[in-house]
Amino acid sequence: MREKAVNQRTGPSTLGRVARTGQARLGIALLTLIGLLVVFGHFFARHAPDAIVGRPLEGPGSRFPLGTDILGRDVLSRLLNGGLSLSWMAILAAGIGVFLGTLVGLTAAYKGGAVDALLMRAMDVLLSFPEIIFVLLFVSMLGRSTLLTAVLVGVAFAPGVSRVLRGAALPVVGSEYVLWARANGLPPTHILVREVLPGVISPLMVEAGMRLVWAIAAIASLSYLGFGIAPPAADWGLMVGENQDGLSVAPLPVLAPIALILMMALGGNLIAESLSRTVGRTEGKG
Repeated sequence: MREKAVNQRTGPSTLGRVARTGQARLGIALLTLIGLLVVFGHFFARHAPDAIVGRPLEGPGSRFPLGTDILGRDVLSRLLNGGLSLSWMAILAAGIGVFLGTLVGLTAAYKGGAVDALLMRAMDVLLSFPEIIFVLLFVSMLGRSTLLTAVLVGVAFAPGVSRVLRGAALPVVGSEYVLWARANGLPPTHILVREVLPGVISPLMVEAGMRLVWAIAAIASLSYLGFGIAPPAADWGLMVGENQDGLSVAPLPVLAPIALILMMALGGNLIAESLSRTVGRTEGKG
């Protein structure tokens, strides 16, 4: 029976099925384009991202293809240098949120009883704080730091992930192969990693994709509000906040970083939605 259960968990790769959909391919193409820009863009920047090289809010021209910002810095050079921080912070935040949420969710489902109730009530308390407010509360007390911001966003995501993974893990914990492993005295860590985790990989991947998109939006919003990456560093969210007062005169310093943020978020959203639909069809057939 245990062998049959294991076989039910194996089969065609969910990621492989997702990658064959047109929606996911478009998402992958957008993220690849943004990734190339983030990794190699700074090599093509004409000026240092914080160098004042012209008059404020100059229009596009041969010298400055996207014009200058409100301080006279080259917009294109700042764009080419500005995506790295947002990218690593979003990936780190999503990773922390998924890791902590999975750890809490699987532990709650496996232990049950008082441990389950205690962990879920603690997650409910964290869920009562809006994510941005939660991050702003600690940033205002501890000071602004890119690493701290990414960690706080990840912690804020953990409660939502934990509830989803707990719900997905409950049927797996009650399955015969997990009961067989517990009856044979296998360590809980072994059971969670080798038996329970493979049974929730599909919803876990969906959560990872969704949290990455939300992390991009959250970190860009924090930079826009002045609580993320500190000036004069080049950052797409920060560029929007710095140049919004000149929007009517020179829209490109605001619209260009918004376009890149939207491309990054859209690419992740397309992949996450493809994952969700693929998992839903697989479970419906099951």
